[in-house]
Amino acid sequence: MNNNKKTEETEFQLELNTMPGFAGSSAYYLRYEDPNNDNELVSKEANEYWRNVDLYFGGAEHATGHLIYSRFWNKFLFDLGLVCEDEPFKKLINQGMIQGRSNFVYRIKNSNKFVSYNLKNQYETTEIHVDVNIVSNDILDIEEFKKWRPEFSDAEFILENGKYVCGYAVEKMSKSMFNVVNPDGLVEKYGADTLRLYEMFLGPIEQSKPWDTNGIEGVARFLKKFWRLYHNEKNEFFVSDEKATSEEFKILHNTIKKVTDDIERFSFNTGVSSLMICTNELSKCNKREILEPLVILISPYAPHIAEELWSLFGHQESITKAEWCKYDEKYTAENSFNYPISFNGKTRFNLEFPLSLNPKEIEKNVLQNEMTIKWLEGKEIVKIIVVPKKIVNIVIK
Repeated sequence: MNNNKKTEETEFQLELNTMPGFAGSSAYYLRYEDPNNDNELVSKEANEYWRNVDLYFGGAEHATGHLIYSRFWNKFLFDLGLVCEDEPFKKLINQGMIQGRSNFVYRIKNSNKFVSYNLKNQYETTEIHVDVNIVSNDILDIEEFKKWRPEFSDAEFILENGKYVCGYAVEKMSKSMFNVVNPDGLVEKYGADTLRLYEMFLGPIEQSKPWDTNGIEGVARFLKKFWRLYHNEKNEFFVSDEKATSEEFKILHNTIKKVTDDIERFSFNTGVSSLMICTNELSKCNKREILEPLVILISPYAPHIAEELWSLFGHQESITKAEWCKYDEKYTAENSFNYPISFNGKTRFNLEFPLSLNPKEIEKNVLQNEMTIKWLEGKEIVKIIVVPKKIVNIVIK
């Protein structure tokens, strides 16, 4: 360095205003309560109306990067009497990290050859990460691989059953591991509803979950099956005004209760499971009074398909304006019981009777049943024990 060289000094004004980055980013939720107030952060009236935030969703990294400062400022403002709540947020949920499913190819050492996964133990190989976007169900698109890695454009591939099978591992989703999934490609191939539904179906919202593009196929099949409930063999919209059966109402209202409870508990994955079970159980049903509310139930999970079906039902307003389904216990109340019929304490078969029958009526029906007559052949009845909604035991000798 030339110490004799004179350098020109430039003066800058020292920035002393750190409030926008510190306080502003920590207390913005209060400003949302009264955004047009030019005299104060938030008026007493507005703050007492809106109070604190009901629910805050954020990644775990927000705990120190944002939430601790929000609590600092909220408590500071509370101590000054400027806000009415001691805590800024009523409930906090940290969503889990989506982990990546990496794929690998296996290069035979000191060669320009790649060997398929199940044959790799026959060779000394080097494991190389491969872009998951050119792998489908662990099968490598060899031509795309050659384009992706031009240095291997003339490589040889040792296949199994005509295909190159990749290895896999669950790792942090990272560009360096080539396991970052581009949602645009998935939306183009499967549709936005399938991607959205699959993300919620992966597992509990607060747990880290491995992303597996292979698993999205099952969700795509479910949505196709759901769509077929509303269409005939010619893919024409077709629903019946026929009266639904008690069993169909029972399936619907059990699903209403489960999906509603799951959404309120943020248990979205189990809500999707309930809709899948319901769709299977209603596979033969095409009745309006069952299928119309079912569209509302799936709308938070698959809004595009739901909106389309809702319009096919003749509604002019968006499904987002529809009233949520109401659970009615009368449809799910059990009106019969499947009694185990035992002889000397050993269950031999089951008989279903209405809950309205008293013990004497149950006893009479059991004794008249042909299976009971078969088991009683040549035997003497000592006594009959009927425990309502439990068991029928016939003591014989």
